[in-house]
Amino acid sequence: MSGPLFEFLCRMGDNTLVLGHRVSEWCGHAPVLEEDIALANTALDLIGQTTLWLDLAGDVEGAGRNADKLAFHRDVWDFRNLLLVEQPNGDFGQTMMRQFLFDAWHLSQLKALMGGSHDQIAAIAEKSSKEVTYHLERATDTVIGLGDGTEESHNRMQAALNKLWPYVGEMFISDDVDAAMVDAGIAPDPTFLRPAYDALLDDVCTAATLTKPQDDFGHKGGKSGKRHTEHLGHMLTQMQWLQRAYPDATW
Repeated sequence: MSGPLFEFLCRMGDNTLVLGHRVSEWCGHAPVLEEDIALANTALDLIGQTTLWLDLAGDVEGAGRNADKLAFHRDVWDFRNLLLVEQPNGDFGQTMMRQFLFDAWHLSQLKALMGGSHDQIAAIAEKSSKEVTYHLERATDTVIGLGDGTEESHNRMQAALNKLWPYVGEMFISDDVDAAMVDAGIAPDPTFLRPAYDALLDDVCTAATLTKPQDDFGHKGGKSGKRHTEHLGHMLTQMQWLQRAYPDATW
């Protein structure tokens, strides 16, 4: 059980780590000061969640690795995040569309984990869900405001949705790790989260006057290890360079 559980915890932690780093790239570059602060706070929330998930993953693994070791000492092919979260920021609209598409799944996953059989996972999920509830509310309001805004903002949001939609399906495909979590009563079958996700997306697209693409092409790219590495590899070069240049340095 420790193998699948470790893999599952890395998936949760890698999602928040990679997205947190992506969102942090906006610091000092957001359209207005309020958005700069909001994006920085979102990134901090996600990195805080990462520490909880990856520290627990290290405990389960029992090899002496903590969150820092798992974040900074793994190579690109060892990361298990969703492909969605590593996509480049693009413009502000694309960043917020990526946030919305992830948050809608993330919150439903956390709520399911809160009722699971693993006490530590349930506790992390409960703590994280409070932050993610705000993330989803903010992302939803922004997607609707920009989608139903000017012609320019509408077109950019539709382009963002079209660009990111192919990565949505991965969140709802089950594999052996997911099956092990279901059997242990820890996590839900990912396929069961899809109907509520689609209903929320339909409501938001209607309010935002956006057209939801007809098909997604999800695959377990981030979970099988056979993944596109261009975006993540470049990001990890930035994120890990200090640890790689000065291993385990303290100051």
